[in-house]
Parts: sequence; structure tokens; C-alpha cells
Amino acid sequence: MAEFNFDVVILGGGSGGYAAALRSAQLGKTVALVEKDKLGGTCLHRGCIPTKALLHSAEVADVTKDAAAYGIGAQFTGVDMLGVNKYRDGIVDRLFKGLTGLVNSKAITVVAGEGRLTGPKTVTVNGDNYTGQNVVLASGSYSRSLPGLEIGGRVITSETALQLEFVPSSVVILGGGVIGVEFASIWKSFGSDVTIVEGLPSLVPNEDPSISKALERAYRKRGINFKTGVRFSGVQQSDTGVVVSLESGETISAELLLVAVGRGPNTAGLGYEEQGVQMDRGFVLTNERLQTSVAGVYAAGDIVPGLQLAHRGFQQGIFIAEEIAGLNPAVIDENGIPKVTYCEPEIASVGLTEAKAAEKFGADNISTYEYNLGGNGKSQILGTAGFIKLIRKNDGPVIGVHMIGSRVGEQIGEAQLIVNWEAYPEDVATLIHAHPTMNEAIGEAHLALAGKPLHAHA
Repeated sequence: MAEFNFDVVILGGGSGGYAAALRSAQLGKTVALVEKDKLGGTCLHRGCIPTKALLHSAEVADVTKDAAAYGIGAQFTGVDMLGVNKYRDGIVDRLFKGLTGLVNSKAITVVAGEGRLTGPKTVTVNGDNYTGQNVVLASGSYSRSLPGLEIGGRVITSETALQLEFVPSSVVILGGGVIGVEFASIWKSFGSDVTIVEGLPSLVPNEDPSISKALERAYRKRGINFKTGVRFSGVQQSDTGVVVSLESGETISAELLLVAVGRGPNTAGLGYEEQGVQMDRGFVLTNERLQTSVAGVYAAGDIVPGLQLAHRGFQQGIFIAEEIAGLNPAVIDENGIPKVTYCEPEIASVGLTEAKAAEKFGADNISTYEYNLGGNGKSQILGTAGFIKLIRKNDGPVIGVHMIGSRVGEQIGEAQLIVNWEAYPEDVATLIHAHPTMNEAIGEAHLALAGKPLHAHA
């Protein structure tokens, strides 16, 4: 057994772990980065990047089907999943090689193998001990299931769904959150018959209710079936398909059942609790500075309660590196983290929903405005519908931006600056937004909320 000492030892090479490693090395620290699989973690290999590649293939399929509407002669003849998967894997491989090269070019010792916390500041990998003055826990997450619902055969998670070499004729998706609605969008574009089952009253239940209703309208128009407010009770599978039972007594037959009920923290068996790290239902508890209950031990990413987003983990990794280096970085505001759901139509939001804003400030102390994309030239060109909803404190800053429509995820950059820099609608209204862009819809919405609507009915 060999013993190695570092300034920082990081368990997990996903978004949070590799960001902490890169920033720590940049700040002159000696770093060990432990990863049992591939650098980049779930986001790069089994999550964000491959799903968005499939969604782009789905967009190309939809555009091809509608080509005549744009005066273009093209014929949609089907989906070649081997070709789609080759396209997806090419993107992942290029990004992986780039990340690996970047990490290897820094003073970072990458340790391949499954690590376990065996002392307050020690991670053991393949029988060797890596001890750090500080330790960062960033072990990521896994696809959850429901109690008693066994994964296997025709009951799959998103990891298996990403690797399918065929387009299923029909799919039931259990869960109407981000993962569920994204796969519903992909498969519908590819030609599958899709039904989403969501136990809560609406799809994407964490979004502002106006966004949820708009997505439901769009999905009805697209022919995506969904059942909300009804719970799953069981599934039977055969050689040819599944029969999904609901508590309402209804059954749905399909070729596959995708279980998309969220992601759980990947912490079991890693020695965290044994070393005194305070946990709650598998999550690692931290203070606002991401310190655990053990001095010198920090946690980042999906194992920390809150939004399970790659860019949140990435920013937390940077924060921890700067905290360890004594730079006293500003605390990350969870309400200021942008969220994007890449279904068609896309959803993007940052800040408070109307309900949360009313709860925090009082319903009489906030104002809202919805700008319909029907008045936006570029949206008309793209053939998308949707809206931008703003929430402000009366005589105060914008505290929430919620958007739905094709490509609105690309507009979240300005939206998160507006919310995080506490801009007033009057501040944004004076800024010039290029024409014709979808981005100018943000400008129009703020003009209206500032009391001077132009391309809007207020």
C-alpha cells in the first residue's frame, strides 16, 4: 500500500470534480483527481451532451418533414439510429479528448479507479491512500427508480435509452420532469408513440405553472400523450412489450417503459458516513460555503441537495477551489442558477416563479408580464410559438424570467444576468437588442414591464 499526499484530493471527475481540479491547479495547489470511469462524468457521457445530440437529430427530422413549408424539396425517409448514434458518439469523443488533454496538461494527478473515503482526509483507491489537506466529494448521481420497480429487460433508464439502436414503436415514460419530457420530444420526432405518466398535477412541475400549461398545449399539438396527477402502480413485461398499470385502474401497453423519476446521490458504500460526514437520505449536507460536517471536507454537484445541474456542480467546484485557496468567493445563489429543458419547444428559466415570488414578497408587491413570441420576427421565421414571462418586485428589480419556445435556451444568458445583477425593467429597456433576433423579445418584454410597450398589447 502506497501513501500519497496532496493539497486537494477530489473524489469524482464529473463537472464539479474536474472544475475543482482545474481551478485548484491554477491556484498552485497539488491535486489528485479520482475517477472510476471517464473524466466528464454523467453530463458528458450519459447525460447533457448525448441527449442534446439526439435532440438535434430530432430537430433535423422535424425540419425535414416540414421542408415543403420553407419551399425546400426534401423527403423524410426514416431514422438511421446507427447513424444518429455515430453522430452523438463523435461529439462526446471529441469533447472527452479535449477535456482529457486539458486536465493532463495541468499539474493534476488523475487516479483511475473506484475511490472510498477511509479517513477524514484520505481516499483509498486500488489499495493506495491519497491524503489531502482538503478533500472534495463529487461522486455524482445515478438514475433512480421507484420502490419495487426493477430495472431490466424492457424497463429501462436514460442510460439504456441513449444506447438504443432502434426507434421504439411505442414508449411509456414514467416521469414528466426534465429527462422525461426531453426523451418524449426525441422519440416523438423519431416516430414513436409516446405517453408520459406524471404523478404530480402537471408536466415539468418545478417550472412556473404558465410554462407547464404551455408545454402541455404544445405536446397535445405534437401528439405526445400524457397523463398527469395519476400514479404508477406496476408493470408486466413480455418478450414483445410492457403493460403499465396506473392506480386509476388504467393500463397502457408499449414496447418499452422508460423510468425517468429523477436522479439519486451516488454516495452508498463510499465511506462518507463512517468518517462522520453528515448525510440526509443519501445526500451530503453542507453549509452555504459547501463545507461538510468534517473540517476540510467539501462537497459539490448532485450529491449536495438542490438543483441537479452540471453547470451548478461546475460552479461549485470552482467555488470550493477558491475557498480552499483563501479567496473567500461569493456564495452561490441557488435562485440565480439558470435552468434549460431542451425539449421542443424549449424551456428556460431563472429566478423565482410567480408563486414563489408572491410567497416571498406578497402578491400585491410583485408584477408580471408575458410577451408573446408571435410579435417577434425571428420566431415567426423559425415557426415557433411561446412567450417570455417576467416577474418583478414593484418599483424594484426583475426577480424571475421564464421562457418557452424554440431555442429559448440560448436566451438564458441575458436573463440570468438581469436576475443576478438585479436589473430593473427600466434598465433593460434602454439596452438595444439586435433585430431580427429572438433575443429582442427579451427587450420588448422589459419595455412593456417598464410601462412603454411597443410591439406588444399591454
